[in-house]
Amino acid sequence: MLTTDFPTGSPCWIDLGCPDIPATAEFYRKVFGWTFQEVPEAGGYGFLQLDGRTVGALGKLDQGARSAWTTYFLSPDLDATVKAAEQAGATVRVPPMDVMQEGRFAALTDPQGAEFAVWQAGDTRGLDAVSEDNTLCWSELHTKDQDGSYDFYKSLFGWRVENFEPSPGMSYRVISTAEGDQRQTGFGGIAPTMDAAQPSAWTPYFAANDVDALIAKATAAGGSVLMPAADVDNVGRIAWLADLNGAPFALIKGEPRES
Repeated sequence: MLTTDFPTGSPCWIDLGCPDIPATAEFYRKVFGWTFQEVPEAGGYGFLQLDGRTVGALGKLDQGARSAWTTYFLSPDLDATVKAAEQAGATVRVPPMDVMQEGRFAALTDPQGAEFAVWQAGDTRGLDAVSEDNTLCWSELHTKDQDGSYDFYKSLFGWRVENFEPSPGMSYRVISTAEGDQRQTGFGGIAPTMDAAQPSAWTPYFAANDVDALIAKATAAGGSVLMPAADVDNVGRIAWLADLNGAPFALIKGEPRES
């Protein structure tokens, strides 16, 4: 389970690059009730908040990039992690840099083409709220090479893996941080891409008290449904959506997994 303790290797931050920050902030306000707080010295970048707690961030889309959520993983030594990632075949899109006194980050693309970021905490360790309704609760990597992807991230963060078959013939790997009870520290999964056209990518899952109600809000606000709501045994009710800019995200109302 994802918590705000944020052990090494866990998702600790998410942000979204978008072409129109006010319109995008309004979309997520309508869906999740988030408000947007701009950071004056950050060139339009700002925090998405739920009841005054930061649950994500928005920033201006880089030239030529597609709108997408980026997942940040915590590292105690950013520069060493970036060096290891390069040696393992990753590409550095944004080299290590300080973010005022808040921390230090770098943006990378893994060997299968999935974009992610690494965060070394300063004053900010991570998000203020996770694993609650309308907040990040799971991070999922869809990749064309499950073995290669897991080996890459394990070399950076020491992740552990447990094979899980939510439905017959479906290959899914639950990933956990290096330390602690493996079931309790599971925070995400690695799955094959759904079809040949789907790029390797990390997708955030947001906890939902009512998946279908949030789908209705998202489509009314200009979003679209990528995968309709469905019940998955030992997982819960899930759906995949895209926001008004086409950025994918997922919803889940979870149920306890059988041992």
